[in-house]
Amino acid sequence: MTPGEHAPDPRGARSPDEFLARLRALKDWSGLTYRELSARAEARGDVLPRSTVANMLSRTTLPREELLTAFVRACGTDPAALERWRTARRELEGRRGYEGDLGPGPDLPAPDPDPAPDPDPAPAGAPPKAPDPAPDPEGRHPDPEGTPPEAPAQPPEGTGPMREEPPASEEPPVPGGPSVPGGPSVPEEPSVPEVVPGVPPVWPGGPADAPPAPGAGDRFRIRRLLVPAIAVAALVFAAVSIVAFLRDGHAGHPPRTPTAPAAGDVLIRVAGTDFCLAERRGSRTGQVYQVPCAAAGVPLYALAETGGGRWRIASDHPDYGAGCSGLPSGGRVPDAPYEDSECGDPTRVEEFSLEPHGTPVEGYRIVPAGSATPGNCVTVVGDRAAAWSRLAQAPCAPDAAGQLFDFDRRS
Repeated sequence: MTPGEHAPDPRGARSPDEFLARLRALKDWSGLTYRELSARAEARGDVLPRSTVANMLSRTTLPREELLTAFVRACGTDPAALERWRTARRELEGRRGYEGDLGPGPDLPAPDPDPAPDPDPAPAGAPPKAPDPAPDPEGRHPDPEGTPPEAPAQPPEGTGPMREEPPASEEPPVPGGPSVPGGPSVPEEPSVPEVVPGVPPVWPGGPADAPPAPGAGDRFRIRRLLVPAIAVAALVFAAVSIVAFLRDGHAGHPPRTPTAPAAGDVLIRVAGTDFCLAERRGSRTGQVYQVPCAAAGVPLYALAETGGGRWRIASDHPDYGAGCSGLPSGGRVPDAPYEDSECGDPTRVEEFSLEPHGTPVEGYRIVPAGSATPGNCVTVVGDRAAAWSRLAQAPCAPDAAGQLFDFDRRS
């Protein structure tokens, strides 16, 4: 029940339609689902099947008194309020010769044109549905995986051509090379070998008549150039890997392309995680949680288009049968739970817009259509990294954290 609000009062209802509208307002005030009402009635010793409640609230005939009693008690009213509901029903039945659920009654006259003001008016039915916002167009990011150009390798020190030194005047020119007259004298044991253009140097301590092996200098030069080239390539590879890592997701969650909504059987996944939507088996509340996808499957979900870009999320529960996902009380209660219950409850929000988010698309928001509190999205609340965190409505966040889903096809 909504804090601070009084329970709807049946006094002043001047027709069966008005009486039923106040009964729907009573369920709205209680904040309970059909499953919860049935469970509470059973705990009190009453019989209140969920399907019977749904049929009662969707009809225009007065309910039987025993059904009314079980329903009003399950909604959480006190004995005085229960007696007011019974009295109002009897007065309507007696004043208009109404036969209620026992059979068709006579035609009812129109209500007075100027009825007395209601001391405690209640909302009449669900609020009007707001138009569906247009989905954002998909776009593309430039490819962040660019490969930086490979820096040109600089020759290491000491591998370029050596500076020429003129030979000493006392020494004869090296055979096979040009003579260089008038050069300065050279010490007997030079630290740098004598170099003549076009002739390989002779290093100290080596035999003068043993020239170096052909190609030895080239191999040395190649090795010196190869080391920095390998280092640059390794840096490039590491940079590309980091970019891909940051772009595609984090460890444990391989990159996935979100699956767009389409009519048919689906597994509803929380985008970017290994969690899917499901209920806790054996619970009567219908509350929806995120659970490991391998354990999801109660209930089974399917998408159905309802027109105007809106969708219904149908549920098939092994214990409770067919139903619909939705928000109770028209979505007007803050943090209203996202839950599965019977379809067709006029007090619930059971249609949604499935809106893409991000460029490129990162996932789809589940936005209640016609909610009494617009600007809300279905959201994973609590610890979003933990299993069995529940789903509820919350304000749509700019970063859509915990509010994005994709719809895997279920075979």
